[in-house]
Amino acid sequence: MNTVPIAAYISVSAVLFALGLLGVLSRRNPLLLLLAVELMLNAANVALVGFSRFHETTDGQVFALVVMVVAASEVVIGLGLVVAVFRQRLELNVDLMSRMRG
Repeated sequence: MNTVPIAAYISVSAVLFALGLLGVLSRRNPLLLLLAVELMLNAANVALVGFSRFHETTDGQVFALVVMVVAASEVVIGLGLVVAVFRQRLELNVDLMSRMRG
């Protein structure tokens, strides 16, 4: 029944995670950081669904849905912060944002 081997799921997941990690480490724009984190979370989803298909259970798919909810809430909060910073006309650089005052 399983036509795709588990190694294919893990390989795609590892490549996606590596690309996301590279994006997090190399970018300073908060929007691009959010995209890179989303890529890493989607890599985890691919691995969860792959293991779920390999073991023929739905547990991995349920966890993947939970990860999607966490990713959606992370994007909402992150974009809200980016819009708030942009409205104050501050520079959108992650290194400079660490020096923000309330």
